[in-house]
Amino acid sequence: MAVKIKLKRLGKIRSPHYRIVVADSRTRRDGRAIEEIGLYHPVQNPSRIEVNAERAQYWLSVGAQPTEPVLAILKLTGDWQAHKGLPAPAPLLQPEPKADKRALFEALATDGDEAKGEAITQKAKKSDKKADEAADAAASTESTEA
Repeated sequence: MAVKIKLKRLGKIRSPHYRIVVADSRTRRDGRAIEEIGLYHPVQNPSRIEVNAERAQYWLSVGAQPTEPVLAILKLTGDWQAHKGLPAPAPLLQPEPKADKRALFEALATDGDEAKGEAITQKAKKSDKKADEAADAAASTESTEA
């Protein structure tokens, strides 16, 4: 009997979670399993991966073949490297929690002065722009003549 270590899908339509199971290769994806050796929750942030390393090592040693997704998980946890005698991978990095944007906004709003209700810079009128351009042009022609 060929034994595989594969993922058994559980959960709702758009919130899957999986169990890492040891099962006969002829059974359905979500069918009967010999043993459950771990969990994988990809939707959580960060992904939740739990593998019973002792049982995974046992099943790998007796010839169970992991599927591609399970092989990737076993490489992340270091169980595959332990089975093959390779050096262990670097530990999984946990992302830093993001700062609360609303709290930052409120902190900035209360730090400064009261809101004035008008823009800091004045809008330039079209006639003022034309006068500035004419003055700049006159100044540049004077500097070239001298």
